[in-house]
Amino acid sequence: MPAEEKQYDERVVNIDRVARVVKGGRRFRFRALVVLGDRKGKVGVGIAKGADVTTAVTKAVESAKKNVVKIALYKDTIPHEAESKVSGAQILVKPAAPGTGLIAGGVVRTILEVAGISNALSKSLGSSNKVNVAYATLEALKSIEPASKWITRQNSKTEQTEPKKTAKKEVAK
Repeated sequence: MPAEEKQYDERVVNIDRVARVVKGGRRFRFRALVVLGDRKGKVGVGIAKGADVTTAVTKAVESAKKNVVKIALYKDTIPHEAESKVSGAQILVKPAAPGTGLIAGGVVRTILEVAGISNALSKSLGSSNKVNVAYATLEALKSIEPASKWITRQNSKTEQTEPKKTAKKEVAK
């Protein structure tokens, strides 16, 4: 069991007390937002509710472990800029030169840290809702393509000429 705990760096980002109204008054529960990562390109976000803080955090960690995604890293940063919007929260993440550090705030900074990114710039636009910002950041990181999958001019020229050749052959038949 201790080996499993050390596998990921777990960070509790936010804990809220939420209430539902019943006949006798309000029933309180706790909602936890947890971010976890291995500092090598894997990161996950989980959210869960529980009767007390510890159960909410435990459930959120389990949820985050189920939703871990692998992101493309280039040295200590990301290969290219990415933007994503979830609900009202819009996130822009850009690569930065070595020595720049993480220029990000709040939830975005935590996610980038546990993902293993140490040089990046980010801007949070729109809503400051921590849950939506967390999911928008994760979406932006998921949309990043590694340099090996980039379509360059040379690749696109060969791709454009090949379909034309096959189309001519089909017409000739």
